[in-house]
Amino acid sequence: MTNIALVDCDSFFVSCERKLNPELKGVPVSVVSGERGCVIARSREAKQLGVPMGIPLFQAVEKYPKCIYIPTNHYAYTKISKRVMSILKEFSPNVQVYSIDEAFVDFTGLTKLYKKNIYDLGLYIQNRILEEVDIPVTIGISTSKTLAKLASDKAKNSKYRVAIVGRQTRIKLLKQTEIDEVWGIGRRLGLKLRGYGVKTAYDYTQRDDGWIQKRFGINGLRTKSELLGNMTSPISNEIECPKSISDTKSFLEFSSDLNFLKNELSIHIHNCCKRLRKIDCKCSTIGVLLKTKDFKTHYEKINLDTPLDFEFDISKIAFEMLDKIYSSNTLYRSIGIVFENFNSNIEEQLSLFSSADKQKQDKNTKLGKSLDILEQKFGRNIVRTGFVNKDVPFKQGFLTSPQEI
Repeated sequence: MTNIALVDCDSFFVSCERKLNPELKGVPVSVVSGERGCVIARSREAKQLGVPMGIPLFQAVEKYPKCIYIPTNHYAYTKISKRVMSILKEFSPNVQVYSIDEAFVDFTGLTKLYKKNIYDLGLYIQNRILEEVDIPVTIGISTSKTLAKLASDKAKNSKYRVAIVGRQTRIKLLKQTEIDEVWGIGRRLGLKLRGYGVKTAYDYTQRDDGWIQKRFGINGLRTKSELLGNMTSPISNEIECPKSISDTKSFLEFSSDLNFLKNELSIHIHNCCKRLRKIDCKCSTIGVLLKTKDFKTHYEKINLDTPLDFEFDISKIAFEMLDKIYSSNTLYRSIGIVFENFNSNIEEQLSLFSSADKQKQDKNTKLGKSLDILEQKFGRNIVRTGFVNKDVPFKQGFLTSPQEI
């Protein structure tokens, strides 16, 4: 029988901050999206204080002064996540990294290998991650991904934070699970299902296949099959291109300085380009996001004729987009970049008249990879690609053109 585990890092951003600073353990902690951002992660103690998810920092500080607020450090979180995932890959050859803090692990056959039952194996992996990485995890185990996700949710309220959903416990759990709590359904589809009288996951499994397919298609049928304990979505080790890649951060102080905005945007572009090159893809759509002091959002998006993954090429286009939505009379709190519609470099096709472009792309590819190697060897932001106006003092570490490397 197939056994799938969902390993979920508990309050991951908060756990990372506590790993970096052990004095934060046991006290109310919230991670915010920036110095002027919103709460995006909370410790159990912060939840007990009543700190809501998404509350702006200035309101949170006023209403919940006993909580400690820390800006995000995505670079550190990514490094810690890789350590967690590397341990999981030591146990099983089939690990699907679902997000920065979640992974599906194929437990099939591991009980004989490690001479432990499924539950004890979950505890063993949990303890190993806690001892070596200092990150607490919750583990849900069942015969399908959807049931493993429900098992993980159940485990969060258990003493040892490991739960198994088998044949005997599945029906009871489905009857206790609200329909919008099922992985892949969510609130909007849940409201629609409630309109049909489907209130729980168990109600959903009792509906006829034809009824489900007519209203929700093949994905609806797969969800039902997964809830019944059948694996319809196998664990995949292949790295897939994400639907989007974005990078944004709030400023320490509000600003209307266009040169400052371009410098900040350049940093975000570099971070996203680095992630693109890591998955060997290029983007065909670029979006520039600009948020004002009073939280109004301006967004400009463009589709590219040629997919790109290099900072200087993308910056030139992004700066033109920024000029369209920028106003010198407005104070801004944050800026960001969004990449969408990815093309794998392996599948990339060039036109008959693109030899010159191909040479330029090859040169840019080598240059981009050189930047990545430098950062990997000497640390993040050892070299920064960015816009520097001749009337603004030069910032150490910033480059104004490829020729300066």
